[in-house]
Amino acid sequence: MTMPVTEPGTLRVLLVDDHAIVRAGLRMLIESGPGMVVVGEAGDHAGARSLAESARPDIILLDLDLGTESGLDLIPDLMAAAPKARILVLTGLRDASAHIRAVRLGAMGIVQKEMAADVLIKAIQKVNAGEAWLDRSATANLLAEMTQGVSSRKGDAESEKIASLSSREREVITLIGEGLNNKVIAQRLFISETTVRHHLTSIFSKLGVSDRLELLVYSYRNKLAGPAA
Repeated sequence: MTMPVTEPGTLRVLLVDDHAIVRAGLRMLIESGPGMVVVGEAGDHAGARSLAESARPDIILLDLDLGTESGLDLIPDLMAAAPKARILVLTGLRDASAHIRAVRLGAMGIVQKEMAADVLIKAIQKVNAGEAWLDRSATANLLAEMTQGVSSRKGDAESEKIASLSSREREVITLIGEGLNNKVIAQRLFISETTVRHHLTSIFSKLGVSDRLELLVYSYRNKLAGPAA
């Protein structure tokens, strides 16, 4: 397949879905407006890995169900083949545990296939800008799955944890709740990315969480932040 020539600043998208008709529809949608081009299509692991390396995509639009193969297993390979690309999952699967695993493996967002076309375009643009994207239904599923069986941890001990946060750490949590990455948070707060990482290390320690996803769940549950619209 000959790679399309793209103008500087054009957003390059790689499609990974095992249905050719779906890929054709996605290509038409993505290329219907200015600023985006599909630089490759793949229906299986081998083709996706090869194109991720050669096509230099900015965004990899990945289905989790690739017939006899799982898109989840492919995420680490795609990140290794195209380290500068951001992965956005487009799926019909409603398995919240699969969504959680995709995010933990490095996906920047989840979009359900039944969502409107303009939602997908907005998600691609947001993820390309370095922001996470979880639509409201995906966020609800993630929170329900991650908090299932976990008792509410309110009371003095939890209040003390929250009270121990500095005002700057609360600002960082709010921006994490908006889905922003460290670089954008640093720009918003006029600090370095290293300082953002230091704040996150302190936040994780104070609140007893181990990663950004657990921090999101904690902050939503304790009203320190809310899901972005």
